[in-house]
Parts: sequence; C-alpha cells; structure tokens
Amino acid sequence: MFQIVFNEISASEISQLGTLEQLELLEEFKVSEKDLPEIEAGGDRFGKMDRDGKTLYRFRSNDWRFYFEVSDGNVVVHRILHKGTFSDFLFRSKLPALGEDEALAESKHFWKLIDEGKSATRV
Repeated sequence: MFQIVFNEISASEISQLGTLEQLELLEEFKVSEKDLPEIEAGGDRFGKMDRDGKTLYRFRSNDWRFYFEVSDGNVVVHRILHKGTFSDFLFRSKLPALGEDEALAESKHFWKLIDEGKSATRV
C-alpha cells in the first residue's frame, strides 16, 4: 500500500464533505502496487492522462474524482472534484464527444486546476 499524501487544495476539497462521506471515500481510495496494472490499463475506476511526459491518474468513487500521481512510493492527491463539475465543464467547453479522461487530457483549463494542486503545499 502506498502512502497517500494530500496537498492543501485536495485536503480542503475533501474537508468540505461530511465526516461519514470523507471516511467512505478514503476507505475506497486505496492504491497499492498491485493496482498499478489496472491503473495503466485504465480500468473502470481508474483513468490515466499524460501531458508533457508526466502521468496523472484518476480514481472514481461514487460522485467524486481523485486526481493523483504516484511518486517516490507515495500517492500524491492533487485534486478531489465532484463529477458534476466535469459534466458542466465538458458541456460549457463544447469539447468533442470523447471519453472523460481523453477530453480532460486535452483541456488547458483542467491542467490549470491540476497544476494549482501540484504547486500546493503537501499536508
């Protein structure tokens, strides 16, 4: 099992949820080395996006999406966003009818959100 590290932004995003919902999400969000092949293959719960030689992963849990990277034995969570956020985003942006991960990987706005998370202090 990897250690899960939240930055200020992702910690703030999850802290806005009720305690029970936080616990449920964190119970589901477990990433181990045995999950890496599924992550790489882009299974139902995991997605993968690449930009400039860097890989970002997505984990789906109920109505929430965790965006993270695996680095030095840690899972670093950059953002935790509600799925409705992406539906609205994709609709407003009039992106082509691609899969969610493919559409987001092509969006500058999405990567700006992730970059904000990457530059936030880890907690």
